[in-house]
Amino acid sequence: MSGHNRWSKIKRQKAAMGATKGALYSKVIKEITVSARLGGGDPAGNARLRVAIAAAREANMPRDSIERAVKKGTGELEGESYEEVTYEGYGPGGVALIVECLTDNRNRTASDVRSILGKWGGNLATEGAVGWMFHKKGVITVKPGPSEDAVMEKALEAGAEDVLEQGADGFEVRTAPTDLHTVAASLEAAGMSLGEQKWTYVPQNTLKVDGDNARKVLRLMDALEDNDDVQNVHANFEIDESLMESLSP
Repeated sequence: MSGHNRWSKIKRQKAAMGATKGALYSKVIKEITVSARLGGGDPAGNARLRVAIAAAREANMPRDSIERAVKKGTGELEGESYEEVTYEGYGPGGVALIVECLTDNRNRTASDVRSILGKWGGNLATEGAVGWMFHKKGVITVKPGPSEDAVMEKALEAGAEDVLEQGADGFEVRTAPTDLHTVAASLEAAGMSLGEQKWTYVPQNTLKVDGDNARKVLRLMDALEDNDDVQNVHANFEIDESLMESLSP
C-alpha cells in the first residue's frame, strides 16, 4: 500500500472513531447543499448529489440532516451560499497538490490555503501548474467478502478500468468519471457490499518523500484537511510503509 493510500486509510479510521466526525459531517453537508443547488434535489437525475448522499450514508449521517442539506440547496430552507474553488500547489519535496474547496468567502479561503502551505514548506501554484499530473477517476470501495476474481469479473464487465486489491480493506475499483454509478449499481446487483463512492484525482506518477519532508507532507495534509473550507486534497506523494507507520499517530 502506498504512503498516500495509507494516509487515506488513517483518515477513515479517525472518522470512524469519532475523532473527526463533526468536521466530516460539515464537509458532506456542504457538498450535498451545493450539489442540490447546481443539479436539483432529485438524486435520480443528479449524479453529483447521489455521490454526496452515498458519502453521508457511509458516514452514518442522520437522514433528517441529509434532507435538510438538500432543501437548503434547492432553496426550500434558508442556508449559506457556497462557491467552488480549486487551488493547485506544491508541498515539501516538490509534492504536487490539488485542493478542492467550498467557501462563502473566497479571499479568506485563499489566504488560509496559502498560509497552511507556507507553514509546512509548500506554496501555491498557478492554475494548471500541477493539474496535468492527475487523471480524474471514479473510485468505488468494495468491502471485504468476495474474491478478487469475482470483483474483477463483475467490475470489468460493467465497464470499470481497474481493480486494486487492498488487503483487509477489500478492493478499490476505478472507473472513468462518467461510469461511476453504472459500475457501482452492477456491483451492488451482484450482491457486493460497497463503501465509499467518489470522484477523485489519481496521480499519473508518484513522488517518493522521506525524512523531514515526509513528516512535513503529512502535517501539511492534516492541516489542509482540518480547514473548514477544504473538501478534498489530492497529492502525488509516496512514503515507505514502515516510515508511514512510525509517523502516524
